[in-house]
Amino acid sequence: MLARPKPVCCLLCLPGVPAAFRHLAALEKPRITIRAQGERVSIRTESSLKNTEISFRLGEEFDETTADNRKVKSIVTLDGGSLVHVQKWHGKETTIKRQIVNGKMVAKHAMNNVVSTRVYTKS
Repeated sequence: MLARPKPVCCLLCLPGVPAAFRHLAALEKPRITIRAQGERVSIRTESSLKNTEISFRLGEEFDETTADNRKVKSIVTLDGGSLVHVQKWHGKETTIKRQIVNGKMVAKHAMNNVVSTRVYTKS
């Protein structure tokens, strides 16, 4: 799936995110590509700030380095029609829930009591 998001709020208000990075990231419109080949799924994110790609099997934990350079343990599962991606590091946890709604990919990022939603359209 190729997609471009509409500008939305981010999890950038959390402590430890530098102001300059918050400003640049809020303006960013990353392109997301999700592919499945056999039992492996890959998610590639491309932006002017950084490109990342993860490859995994559903339901199996894997090591991930995030775009902001966190080293996390991740697991991705299917829950109904949603792809649920949980990242854990240093006693913290964030969840990214991706689903298709009216032909658009809606990605909800949740950490603590902060939820951010990005809406991607096919390009």
